Amino acid sequence: MIKLEEITSPAFLKGMSIRELSELSKQIREFLVMSISQTGGHLASNLGVVELTIGMHYVFNSPEDKLIFDVGHQAYTHKILTGRINEFKTLRHLDGLSGYIKRSESEHDIWESGHSSTSLSVQSGILEALKKDGKNDNCVVLIGDGALSNGISFEAINYMGSAELLPIIILNDNK
Repeated sequence: MIKLEEITSPAFLKGMSIRELSELSKQIREFLVMSISQTGGHLASNLGVVELTIGMHYVFNSPEDKLIFDVGHQAYTHKILTGRINEFKTLRHLDGLSGYIKRSESEHDIWESGHSSTSLSVQSGILEALKKDGKNDNCVVLIGDGALSNGISFEAINYMGSAELLPIIILNDNK
């Protein structure tokens, strides 16, 4: 059994079996329910992306690979996997752990996201910068089906296609 409070980096996920990853998902869900019931915060939106977030960190190598959460308040599992579980008692409190992605909290938070529909535009800018610098790092967006239908998302997808950028987009269809 993983001790959540000892996690400092998502690198440990690489050596885990599917069964262990499933158990980790269960532990994280139990922690989120207990913790958020005490501090407040976004519960359902975080419970819905536990496996998605673990999968992103399992496949990609943050912080080299850039992970973007379109809805910043869905990033609590990301915060746990990047070593911030011991700060959850301060979640959404003055000078405490942010309820959203916050660059000053972790090298794994590359962009400060709040609510939806801007992630693909950010992704296009990051991909352009990586291309210009000759880097092959990935830039991965987790976006919900509602945000994907926003005009700004369509503009970003159109731009990335015309600029021959190769985005990695994970669609959360809430199933």
